[in-house]
Amino acid sequence: MTQPRPDEFIPPPECPVFEPSWEEFADPFAFINKIRPIAEKTGICKVRPPPDWQPPFACDVDRLHFTPRIQRLNELEAQTRVKLNFLDQIAKFWELQGCTLKIPHVERKILDLYQLNKLVIEEGGFDIVCRERRWTKIALKMGFAPGKAVGSHLRAHYERILYPYNLFQSGSNLLAPGLASKLMHLVADPNLEKCVQKPTLTNDAKDKEYKPHDLAQRQSVQPVETCTPARRAKRMRTEGGSVKKEPGEPCENRPNLRRRMGSFVAKPEPEKEIPVQVKQEPEGRSVMSEVEKAKARNKKNAPAMSIVDLYVCLVCGSGSDEDRLLLCDGCDDSYHTFCLIPPLHDVPKGDWRCPKCLAQECSKPQEAFGFEQACRDYTLRAFGDMADSFKSDYFNMPVHMVPTELVEKEFWRLVSTIEEDVTVEYGADIASKEFGSGFPIRNGKFKLAPEDEDYLNSGWNLNNMPVMDPSVLTHVTADICGMKLPWLYVGMCFSSFCWHIEDHWSYSINYLHWGEPKTWYGAPGYAAEQLEEVMKKLAPELFESQPDLLHQLVTIMNPNILMAYGVPIYRTNQCAGEFVITFPRAYHSGFNQGFNFAEAVNFCTVDWMPLGRQCVDHYRMLRRYCVFSHDEMICKMACKADTLDVVLASAVQKDMAIMIREERKLRENIRKMGVVNSHPAQYDLLPDEERQCARCRTTCYLSALTCPCSRGVLVCLHHVQDLCSCPVNCYTLHYKYTLDDLYPMMKAIALRAESYNDWASHVTEILEAKLDKKKSLAEFRALIEESEAKAFPDNDLLRQLRLVTQDAEKCSSVAQQLLNGKRKTRFRSGGGKSQNQLTVEELKSFVRQLYNLPCSIHQAPLLKELLNHVEDFQQHSEKVLAEEAPSAAEIQGLLDSSGELDVALPEVPVLRERLEQARWLEAVRGAGAQPASLSLDAMRRLIDQGVGLPPHASVEKAMARLQELLTVSEHWEDQARSLVKARPRHLLETLEAALQEVENIPAYLPNCLLLKDAVSRAKEWLQDAEGLQLGGRIPVLDTLSELVSRGRSIPIHLDPLPRLEVLVSEVQAWKECAAKTFLMKNSPFTLLEVLCPRCEASAAGQKPKSKKAKDMVQCSKKKTVKLDSVSDVERALSESKDSASAMATLGEVRLKEMDMLYSMRAFNESKLLLTKDWKGLQFCVCPDAPVGAMLQCELCRDLFHSGCVPDPADPRGSQPWLCPLCRRSERPPLDRVLPLLASLQRLRVRLPEGDALRYLIERTVRWQHRVQQVSAALKLPVAQERASASPCAKAFCSSSPSQEWNGSGQSQAAFYIEQRCIPLQGLSKELEQLMVEGLLLQVTLPETQKLYHVLLHRLSAQAADSTTQKHHAQGRSQAQNEDGHCSLKREAVSGTDRKAKRRLERDGVDGGGRCRAKKPQKKKIKLNKNKSRDSKAAPSSPSLTSDPSPSEDSEEDMALCPAEDCQQPEGDEVDWVQCDGSCNQWFHQVCVGVSPELAEKEDYICVNCTVKDGHVRK
Repeated sequence: MTQPRPDEFIPPPECPVFEPSWEEFADPFAFINKIRPIAEKTGICKVRPPPDWQPPFACDVDRLHFTPRIQRLNELEAQTRVKLNFLDQIAKFWELQGCTLKIPHVERKILDLYQLNKLVIEEGGFDIVCRERRWTKIALKMGFAPGKAVGSHLRAHYERILYPYNLFQSGSNLLAPGLASKLMHLVADPNLEKCVQKPTLTNDAKDKEYKPHDLAQRQSVQPVETCTPARRAKRMRTEGGSVKKEPGEPCENRPNLRRRMGSFVAKPEPEKEIPVQVKQEPEGRSVMSEVEKAKARNKKNAPAMSIVDLYVCLVCGSGSDEDRLLLCDGCDDSYHTFCLIPPLHDVPKGDWRCPKCLAQECSKPQEAFGFEQACRDYTLRAFGDMADSFKSDYFNMPVHMVPTELVEKEFWRLVSTIEEDVTVEYGADIASKEFGSGFPIRNGKFKLAPEDEDYLNSGWNLNNMPVMDPSVLTHVTADICGMKLPWLYVGMCFSSFCWHIEDHWSYSINYLHWGEPKTWYGAPGYAAEQLEEVMKKLAPELFESQPDLLHQLVTIMNPNILMAYGVPIYRTNQCAGEFVITFPRAYHSGFNQGFNFAEAVNFCTVDWMPLGRQCVDHYRMLRRYCVFSHDEMICKMACKADTLDVVLASAVQKDMAIMIREERKLRENIRKMGVVNSHPAQYDLLPDEERQCARCRTTCYLSALTCPCSRGVLVCLHHVQDLCSCPVNCYTLHYKYTLDDLYPMMKAIALRAESYNDWASHVTEILEAKLDKKKSLAEFRALIEESEAKAFPDNDLLRQLRLVTQDAEKCSSVAQQLLNGKRKTRFRSGGGKSQNQLTVEELKSFVRQLYNLPCSIHQAPLLKELLNHVEDFQQHSEKVLAEEAPSAAEIQGLLDSSGELDVALPEVPVLRERLEQARWLEAVRGAGAQPASLSLDAMRRLIDQGVGLPPHASVEKAMARLQELLTVSEHWEDQARSLVKARPRHLLETLEAALQEVENIPAYLPNCLLLKDAVSRAKEWLQDAEGLQLGGRIPVLDTLSELVSRGRSIPIHLDPLPRLEVLVSEVQAWKECAAKTFLMKNSPFTLLEVLCPRCEASAAGQKPKSKKAKDMVQCSKKKTVKLDSVSDVERALSESKDSASAMATLGEVRLKEMDMLYSMRAFNESKLLLTKDWKGLQFCVCPDAPVGAMLQCELCRDLFHSGCVPDPADPRGSQPWLCPLCRRSERPPLDRVLPLLASLQRLRVRLPEGDALRYLIERTVRWQHRVQQVSAALKLPVAQERASASPCAKAFCSSSPSQEWNGSGQSQAAFYIEQRCIPLQGLSKELEQLMVEGLLLQVTLPETQKLYHVLLHRLSAQAADSTTQKHHAQGRSQAQNEDGHCSLKREAVSGTDRKAKRRLERDGVDGGGRCRAKKPQKKKIKLNKNKSRDSKAAPSSPSLTSDPSPSEDSEEDMALCPAEDCQQPEGDEVDWVQCDGSCNQWFHQVCVGVSPELAEKEDYICVNCTVKDGHVRK
């Protein structure tokens, strides 16, 4: 173990720690009184409550805010503060001399100037130490190693720094006039410089500048800015380093205010001057001094004026040697540098004060030291953040990882050093009355849980403890913060509470609610005077200025130093949830390990009362105020004598006797002095500050003296002579009670104390009663209740009465339990607790004990009858045990009767053994009767139970049978487990043979049952595998996979399984190959979604249908298989019996795909025809409206912003552009797809993807045939090469921007289609279907591209021609317009008329007399949907374009919707809309994608009129 350093802190011994039980914890004052003999010896102790005692934290943390105290650690320690005060005086002395104090280094450590000065004084002074050469001795005492010539360095430093100060302190620097002439002769002496003191204090570069603390000034002036509480700065600074200059600190840039004569030239003064306190002078002299300064600065350039002759040295009286004549900056007196003691060699650079001003400035009394208040007001959270940040930064580790020992050593190191300043803050003495206590209180704001309400009345609740009956403070009526009302303490790391004793030398109790520990140090009460003497001895300077320093809580001293002087010190670490109790007059101090929250309060017990009166006398001597009046408290207790505890009454009687005796003596003294006037006074109604003695500050209660000359001033009877200078007969005695009033009060207290004697004599009498004179137990209880009611002392007599009563109650209870058969435990005389029942002998002894008690027990006669029952039981038991085969029922009956006796009988264990044997045999027979429930564990359990039984023939025979059965069963269980888990797996025949041998074992064997189940499942699987390919059927992949999965789970070798596994893996490989062929990179679609027709429409492309139309469509459809999603299609394909049914299902999906796509195309085209804003409609993959360059999908015809989707692969438009929603695959060539189908046919396994691929190929082939047929019929150039469109086509399809067209005349942002698209106007239904289905095919075909080029070039050219003609017609009409306006004006007018027509239609009838809400005049002819579509798709003579305008006069045409994709809606009411263009045709709203609301609000123009009339799409 390493030895500690000499200056390292050694922790004192630990104080006692008490852990009370719940019973002890119930009464705090009784427990404190119990531990007092032990804890008084250490002064402090720690109490750990029971673990379950955890009061809730009830303080209002949201309202809690406080201003902490600022603590600079090295100013707390007494000796360190003395050193700092000394260094401040030295620094001030040299500052007034124009120099800066710098602490020198000796042997690489800072020189302790205070210790050096003190040792020189102890050795007799500077002259004696130099004469007798004691500097080496002083160096050894200061801890320097010998033999290094340190003594000479110490002498030089002392002579340079401390010797002038000591001369000043002794007054030797004030010269007598007689010495002036002698010093004048030394001016020309060449040895003058040997005895001249140099004032510049030049040092080595390593010397450190001393920064004064200015303790007194800091106490009176609050700091302007709040410093960081965690500031840790070096006090000593190097001379050459960068030093922060503070206000008032001497520095080189400070203006030189010294007035001096001679040739010395002052340094230039800066513009900003720091004010320095100087002597106030008349205005005339001030002007003269300015002239003098100017002359002094220009001494070398101009001759001295006559005003210089006015200044002469006050020592020698001569005005010669002007260059050595100094002018004091305080009083303007003049001195020669060589006339001073010690003489100065040079003129000082800074301010200079003469010896008189120096003495006047340094003799000012110091103000009392105290803590500063911080400028910042903290909340609890803000203070905690600051505290945790400070500790973690200081120790460079998390706060919870810093050891308490490290913090303790660092704390005592910091308080004893002058080199480091660590400043912390401490939230101390926070009134709980304002913010609430940490403990719950009644009528408080904190809401308590029902289980926490016990803490309200707990004696350990610090709000209750001071005012409980055992506490003397309950008789003090005033609410004293800190004594009767708890104070709160919020600490941080290193924040400390200094050495102190509690007010009135009372007890204190501190509870740490939460946070890091609090370290305590304490000294016992008997060592209080010893501790005070040691601190006065080590720091007498502090006590000279503050005699009651230890009562101010501002001074601390290292416990090791106190222990070195014989003061007993003890320590402890108080953790959260623990109490620390300090005893009367026990000095204590400590510090906080980190952020925590504590609460403390005072209390006083009976034993404190003598100390309380002694404390008042001590306060009177120190002239310290009292917190409350001790005499007032005694008198109030005497007035309530009947309710006082007898012990307290006895103590009050003794204290009151002393009080009356002293009061009588004092009143006799003042009567003898001549005081004749007296007057009663109600001092208890006055505030304490109005009845304090003017001399000793004691709170007066019984009496006081006043004089008419000094109103409001009074003195106690101890200080009559300090009242005033008036004659004593003018004084008036004010009294609360006369002496005749006090004696009856003391007599009542004496009667209360004497009431105890009668009770004690009665108790002694009944305890010594014999035989028939014994009293009952009830009378004993009554005496105890009387003692509790009258609060008699807990002495030996009362404890003996309680002990006898407790023993009698226990005996009575045990006797009653024995009689009732309900007794469970008993207590022996030794105090140990035993679970054994009474034996027969003990029962007899117990009966004898009952008769030996001091009281009578009524259960004693009944115990003899109990003994008779015990004897009868013993006789019957002997008879049963003698039989060879007793019955279990009979044995159980005997055991039941023994339980009622509640006596330990020797026959009972034997009966229990026989009963266990009988029950075990019955269990074995029962298990053998039910083999299905006889498991291996049951057999082992029965065997284990039988092993523990006493030996018996029947038991041994049953054990042998069980063991044999267990051995066989375990063998076959292991065999079955190995067969099931064997690798490779066994054949089915092997397992069937093993099952035949297992069937004869009469037991439950789980592994054998598993083997049996595996065999049955294997047989079933083989049958399914054989039936899978019966009749030449091709198996479905799902069925095949399910069969393989089942086969793998069967632990038997199955011959078909490997072949099926290979087949499934080949199918999976085929699916992967197909996915690589079709799926794009990172495709969101599955292979099945790509191969089968689309059955789900995107949300953006769905065409809105009216509710009526949807209902009618649903009603018209037949109930078929649901094919609304890919999962429905996959399920239908998997459930289909053969490929034909799968193809039929896919055909239905194709029809649905085509219907969905036509609806989507019509809806997307209709969106472009709206004349209002596109609110509620969605374009592109984003919700924005079309603007600028747009791309149109050839398949869904929706618009997409060119920046939102990928650009076309071919910018020249040679390929049809599809949107990301329509381009679902890579579209491989057909020659890459056909091998996939061939390989799948070789596998002979059906799967949904395979059926979809087959259908795709068949659909592709059918489409190719249709293309050939249509090409031949329409004479399309199948082999036409790619050709660029004509200029007109380009202008129409790609480069012609969209015009702005709006029914209301408001313009919209223009957009245009960037790529070339097939125009739908004029395109026949058959060609459109052909092109759409070609784009839907997920393969790349040359026919698709060729058909796209043919339709694109021809239709684009036709559309361009019609557009050109329309432009010419518009030009002519524009030229014919008289006012020069465009024909758009007429369109606007016609649009206004159309809006009026819309309003008439909303009212019910339009201008033509047709009903808007219903169909046209002639009811629509119901046609078959498919038939109508076929008639439209197959005209008599195929042509590339068709005329979509029917005859207006034909009623048949009026009944038919001219829309190209008419959906044939049915029902009683169908919504129609009329074209507002030139054709005026009626369309189904659902067919052209117009809602009823839109039809009422906006103009609708059909597709043909849009192209023909030149209307612009919106």
